[in-house]
Amino acid sequence: MKSDFIIALTQLAAERNLSKDIVLSAIEAALASAYRRDSIAAGQNISVKLDPNSGDVNVSIVKTVVEEVEDPLIEMTLADAKKISPIAEIGDNVPTAELPHSAGRIAAQTAKQVVIQRLREAERDIVFQEYSDKVGEVYTVAVQRIESGRHVIVELGRAEAVLPMSEQSPYDRYRVGQRYKVLLKSIDQSARGPEIIVSRADKALVRRLFEMEVPEIYNGAVEIVGIAREAGSRSKVAVFARQEGVDAVGSCVGLRGIRIQNIVNELHGEKIDVVEWSRDPTRFIKNSLSPALVMKVQVDQDEGTALAVVPERQLSLAIGKEGQNARLAAKLTGLKIDIISDVEATVLEAEQAKLAAQKAAEEAARPAPEPEPAPVVQEEAPAAVGEPIPAPTVVEEEEPEVLAPAAAVPEELQPAAEVAQPAAAEAAPVEEPTVTPEVEMPEVAEIGEYVEPEIPEELFFVEDEPEPVPVAEEATPLHDLPDDIWNISQGGAGDSGVIRFAEDIEELALRGSRGGGGRRRRGGGGGGNRRRGSMRRR
Repeated sequence: MKSDFIIALTQLAAERNLSKDIVLSAIEAALASAYRRDSIAAGQNISVKLDPNSGDVNVSIVKTVVEEVEDPLIEMTLADAKKISPIAEIGDNVPTAELPHSAGRIAAQTAKQVVIQRLREAERDIVFQEYSDKVGEVYTVAVQRIESGRHVIVELGRAEAVLPMSEQSPYDRYRVGQRYKVLLKSIDQSARGPEIIVSRADKALVRRLFEMEVPEIYNGAVEIVGIAREAGSRSKVAVFARQEGVDAVGSCVGLRGIRIQNIVNELHGEKIDVVEWSRDPTRFIKNSLSPALVMKVQVDQDEGTALAVVPERQLSLAIGKEGQNARLAAKLTGLKIDIISDVEATVLEAEQAKLAAQKAAEEAARPAPEPEPAPVVQEEAPAAVGEPIPAPTVVEEEEPEVLAPAAAVPEELQPAAEVAQPAAAEAAPVEEPTVTPEVEMPEVAEIGEYVEPEIPEELFFVEDEPEPVPVAEEATPLHDLPDDIWNISQGGAGDSGVIRFAEDIEELALRGSRGGGGRRRRGGGGGGNRRRGSMRRR
């Protein structure tokens, strides 16, 4: 019995990867649960002790020492406890009786289930304690199975871990039994045991791989300042040398690129750019946009933006495929980067210069503000002897009020101007003032009634009658004009070729009337013919 029990206990502990004490305590709890189901010890507290050396089982009924007993099956007084154990105190558990350790079939089946359950719980607790402080570490796992929803279950030592779809690299192809390096991202305790999540898309995996491959990073000579990653496609790593004389980028790349090549192979061909970190944001942006050559960078720290100027032929290289290079550079630097070519920069500078010149011209054309008038200090009379001199009173000069022009007043109604000349008043004779004729005003009318005042006739101005306008001489009627006046010249000799209009005809009619009439001039002989020829020449 002794040897068989010890062999079974050792074998069970080895299979479950547990210690013998944990297995022994699980068996004791299982036996105690089985004896509680027996009718003899129903409702009582049962304690089971196993001797690992001899394999003997000791089953006893335990009661708790209290001052006042409420349940006699599980409680006892201090006086009764002193009879069994002189050193008993209130709150102690004292064994009162022993039971035979022979259990029935049902009790044995219950004990088996309890043992299995306790062993599973012990395994879960051990797994959780083992991996709870290992978050962020890299483990080599093997694919165990692929579940629906593309979740991959991997074997992580004594536990199983889940590689969810969101943490997988887009370019990885998982097969059962294939081995990968994963990052332990999180571990949570659930009803079914610890739930372990691993990742291959987290940027911390790249950091840990660099620490494993580059000794300078592991011992602290080179520091990884930042990482920007798009899993499976490309990553940018900013490094800084903490020790003088160490090439940070060269240490990460290794001789002929052997170090960086190992990391790339582990990530299944993911491209990695190692750039040098700098405190100067301009230089850091130039490095982060590699492999493109950056000509100039303008940084606005307040707005969190930057403008990078690159050659025209390298504009697509700086932006990258679908903007990937610029996007990773922005994540690495923490700034919003706009990339333009040198041609666009030249046009932009010209427009800015033009706007600046226009603004300067507007400022120069704007009139300068008028200076404020100086305050007028009103002087006071000197103080008497012994009195304190008062401070001068400052009186602000008020702007003169602009009055509306007064209506024109007739000279008869204007009073004579009196000029105050004290020096010449005695010598000059006193003239009688001009008396303005009084205007008789009507009596006061009632409120709301309008009364037109009577004004003397002397105050009215009589204008002279307008001279008659001289009447123009009567023009000759059109039916009395000569017949050939309507003839238009056809460009004969001496004719200017100008077409005559009604004004010319009317003027000719006026001249004919002054010369004695068209008909008489036509019958007067050669004079009419000469005039007709002159008209044609016109």
